[in-house]
This record gives sequence, C-alpha cells and structure tokens, in this order.
Amino acid sequence: MLFSSLEFIAVFLPVALAGTALAVRLGGRGRRRRLADPGLAGLLRLAPSAAPAAARRLAGDQLPVREGAGAKPVGLLLAAGVGFNLAAIAVFKYAGFLAETVALLGGGPATLPAIALPLAISFFTFQQIAYLADVHAGKAQPHSFGDYVLFIVFFPQLIAGPIVHHAEFVPELAGRGFARFRPQDVFAGLVLFGIGLAKKTLLADPLGALADPIYAAVGLDVPVSMAEAWVAALAYAGQIYFDFSGYSDMALGLGRLFGIRLPVNFDSPYRAANIAEFWRRWHMTLSRFLRDYLYIPLGGNRHGQGRRYLNLFVVMALGGLWHSAAWTFVAWGVLHGLYLAVHRAWRALAGSRVRMAPPAAGCLTFLAVTVAWVFFRAADFGQAFAILGAMAGQGAADAPLSLALAGDAWQRYAALALGYALIWCAPNANRIVAAIEDGAIRPARLPWLAAGVGAATAVSLGAIYAVGSYEFIYFQF
Repeated sequence: MLFSSLEFIAVFLPVALAGTALAVRLGGRGRRRRLADPGLAGLLRLAPSAAPAAARRLAGDQLPVREGAGAKPVGLLLAAGVGFNLAAIAVFKYAGFLAETVALLGGGPATLPAIALPLAISFFTFQQIAYLADVHAGKAQPHSFGDYVLFIVFFPQLIAGPIVHHAEFVPELAGRGFARFRPQDVFAGLVLFGIGLAKKTLLADPLGALADPIYAAVGLDVPVSMAEAWVAALAYAGQIYFDFSGYSDMALGLGRLFGIRLPVNFDSPYRAANIAEFWRRWHMTLSRFLRDYLYIPLGGNRHGQGRRYLNLFVVMALGGLWHSAAWTFVAWGVLHGLYLAVHRAWRALAGSRVRMAPPAAGCLTFLAVTVAWVFFRAADFGQAFAILGAMAGQGAADAPLSLALAGDAWQRYAALALGYALIWCAPNANRIVAAIEDGAIRPARLPWLAAGVGAATAVSLGAIYAVGSYEFIYFQF
C-alpha cells in the first residue's frame, strides 16, 4: 500500500494510530504488534525469527580457539546467518536475472519461471546483516524478540527505507515519546508527511509524466531531438529526486507520529559540490551501510590507491545491482564508481592547490549525476545510449519538443521550473522541522506554516483523487 494513496491516508493510517493509542491507553500491551505491517506476516515469520536466535548464539559463543584449530564456531554461525539473508535475496531478486544472463551468453532461452519479489526484501535483509555483524563484532547485544521484530517490520521504513540501524531504532522503543502522541511529535510528523506528499504528487508525478513519453518513444525507435532528450533527462532527475525525497519525508513523518525518530535519509543532494558529497546526501543510510559493511571489510583505504579504486568500483557496482536486477543498474553503479575514483584521484594529485569554484563544481556534479540517471531510467542499453546520443546532439533535428509538448505539458514544465527552484533555493523538510524544534522559527509563524502545509496536503489529495499517483520509484527495489 503506497503512502500516497487515499486508502493509506484515509483508512490504514487512522486505524493504525487509533489502534496504537487504544493499546497504550489499555496499558501498552500489543503496542508493537500494531506498528508492524500485517501484509508481511508470512515471510517475516521466518527471517526475523531466525536472526534473534542467531544473534543470541553469536553473543554467547565467544569461545577461545586453540592455535591451528580453524575457524571459530561463531564465525561459521555468522557466515550462515549472512548467507541465509543473501540466499533469500539471491533467489527472489536475482535468480531470474542470472538465468537470463546465462541464457543470453549461451544463446538459449531463459527457462526459470518468474518469482514474485517479496515486499521490502532489499531493505530488511541489509538490516539483518548489519545486526548479525554487529553482534558478532561485540558492538551490540542481542535485542528482545519483540523489539527486533518491530525494528524489522515497522511499516513507515519498510517499503523503501531508510535502512534503519538497530542501534538507532531499538533505544527509541524505551524512550518517553514512543507511541505517546506528544503534540510536538504529532506536529512535526504532520509537517514532514504533508511536505513529502506534496513533493510526490505535485512535483515527482508531473515530472514523470514529462519524461515517460520521450523514453517510450525512444523504446519504439522513434528519433528524438536534443531538446527532448535533455527535457527527459532533467525531468527524470527531478522526478527521482522528489519521489525519493518525498517518500523519505513521509517515512520520517510517520515515524514521528508514533514517537520514533527515523534517521534522515536525504539532505539536498543536488547541492553537493562533488560526487563524494552527493553520496553523503543521497540515500544516506544506504551509503552508510555500503561503507561500513562492504567497503571497509573489503579493505577500504588501507591497502594503497589501486586497491582503494578497485573497492570503490566493486562497492558501487554492487550498489547498482542492489537497486534492481539489470545490467543498466550495474552500469549506473560502475559509472558512479568511476566518478568517485576520478574525484579521489583529483584530490590526491591537485590537493588544495587547484580548486574549482563552488558554483562550477556543483554544476559539474549535477551534470554527472544527471547523465548517470539515464542508465537508471532506461529499460535497456539501447534506450540509454539513444537518449545520451540525442543529448550530445545526435538526435532528430526537426520538431524539437514535439513529444514533450503534448497534452497538458504546461503543468509539467511548471513543475520542472518550480522543482528546480526548490531544489537549489528552498530549505528541505528536515531543516524546517529542525528549525521549529530549535526555536529558530518564531511561534507566531507556526500557524502560517501549518496552513501552508495543510493547503499543499489538500491539493495533493485532490490530485490523487482526480488522477491517482505513480508508484514510488524505490518501491520496486
């Protein structure tokens, strides 16, 4: 169920809030069960049930090993726990992709039947791997079964993140604000949710409607002009920005409604002055996971420049494949690995002697990110290279915006102009809420802020009722 659907907003969320409030009033029994997504009951009986047992075993099995006796049992158990999670995601998400790749290389048809992808498997497998690894390393103690299951299935962060770390979430359950519906939490939650909903329905969806016809035409081998290709690229860059930013705001807002502070996952990444800063601002919890549980275990920066660059490529390629089982996503990840390697090499060679002016550096970073998004959006390499070729001036010369001017395109172009103005000039939702809580926004202005968010929410609900809403881009991952 999408956050931007009337069923979620008008039915599921009120029932969840009312049920939790009733449970708290009756003494707190059942609070945690109310916050789990009921649609995952079947699959999540298996995975989250196994991880707490494995964690307890990992914590209690720190036995010394005689020299030459081989690996510790605890090491084998960790490998089994991580292997179980990786096997689950491999079967459900990548089995078909591997079969198609083997068939393509061998010249035969793929015979593996399609397998339905369980909801949120890409996210909760990462959370479980981090939990087991931390318990094994002595960085965490096993949590109770109830706390752990709620950590995994807490519905605001389940569908598309953030990838919440257990050390951030479980302590919140013992805090004074958990499921107490304090006014400050409810106000912050509604502001975040309303801003996120407006981003999704009033900006991301119209931008998707602007990019989709151009990509569809390219998929049918219809030549597009340079102007159309750039409209498609910029529109999609804006669409995924507001789609993911909007989802992240809504997830954080829902968490605050229940008194849970989820980690910030999105911090105006298009304002980054370099590609490394972009990844510190975009999908921040994924970047953290890849750094802590993949890049550093691979050796990180500890084995020379060559090994560092290899680690960057491996991590980013796997990060691209994590998003979806397609070679275009691997190409997107490899391209970002190349960007990061060039950035590191430039810093190593030029140091502080040669610096690009911040506006120019920001524009170059945004251009590089926009080019990479073409591979992320394209259905295949043919479509991606056709769009990139047209962006470079190799497209059709006539009818420069024929595809992008169909129907009610003026609304989409208005969304494009407004969207980029907000991207580069307006404070993001997290900073607005922080300013409220820090007292930087005077109390007299809060009613105006509430009215503005309320109006944006009402317009968003009207748009959802009239034309519906696109599925979240990260929902498919």
